[in-house]
Amino acid sequence: MAEDVEMVDLDGVSSMTLAKLRKVGLTTYEAIAVTPSREIEDLTGMGADTAQKVTQLARDKIDHGFIPATEVLEQRKLMLRCNTGSPDLNRVLGGGIETCAITELIGEFGSGKTQLCFTLSVLAQQPVEQGGFAGKVCVIDTEGTFIPERIKQIAEARGIDATTILQNVLVARAYNSEHQTILIKNLPQVVQKNNVKLVIVDSMIGHFRGEFIGRGTLSDRQQKIGACLAALLRVAEAFNLAVVLTNQVQAKPDTAYGDPNKPTGGHVMAHACTHRIYLRKGKENTRIAQVIDSPYLPEEKARFAVDAAGVIGCEQ
Repeated sequence: MAEDVEMVDLDGVSSMTLAKLRKVGLTTYEAIAVTPSREIEDLTGMGADTAQKVTQLARDKIDHGFIPATEVLEQRKLMLRCNTGSPDLNRVLGGGIETCAITELIGEFGSGKTQLCFTLSVLAQQPVEQGGFAGKVCVIDTEGTFIPERIKQIAEARGIDATTILQNVLVARAYNSEHQTILIKNLPQVVQKNNVKLVIVDSMIGHFRGEFIGRGTLSDRQQKIGACLAALLRVAEAFNLAVVLTNQVQAKPDTAYGDPNKPTGGHVMAHACTHRIYLRKGKENTRIAQVIDSPYLPEEKARFAVDAAGVIGCEQ
């Protein structure tokens, strides 16, 4: 992690400007460097020239120029991976849900997306040596699907103190796409203040699909979704945390063979998310997860079950 601007000064930047940055959660060189100057201007109310100046100074501090790939490899060793509850699912994900990345969970209603999010809300709080992130969890609930009783049940079934778990899950209910956008933009401040290591948005697309109807609004919708996804990725990289999004599917009636469902959000979602996992129902109480897009994970399938303890392994 980069140094905190509360502890050091950016040369030539006033204490008042630093205070504005701290107020909106931009408290590290990396957080400032990866945030566009126009967004810093909007968040803090500072002038355009000042915003450009602090952005450039922060970039100079961390030197985001060309570096050997060996250094990138060393940096990636600092990334963490969170246990999903299922050994087979962990395997196809390369060890679990990873930090500095966006993992997208795609599927129909009842495919296990929200149950996996509930399980991660519990397991991500566990110590790193136990497969967790040792941090708090932030949930943006857009569909009213957050059920604290279910998280309590998962924690108790796993022998974990449910009161502590619930205390460390920060929840915000987004009532429309504009509210959802504001919550995402405010994440740096929340993350820095609360040591958040996992951000969940369940679901990412719901409000946008309901509010932007017709081809005439498609461009505006995609731009807004793209801005939200870019902000989420910046937070993930600046604070070494994991972002998990759920996404809906839409039917494609002209499909003659195979699965007629495809992820919503179009190319914007496809390009922005690091790993895309397609979930569907299996036999009895099992679910099947398949990696459908990733920079390095093979397109493998994993079977897992869901019970009182959330996501668990199952026999093949």
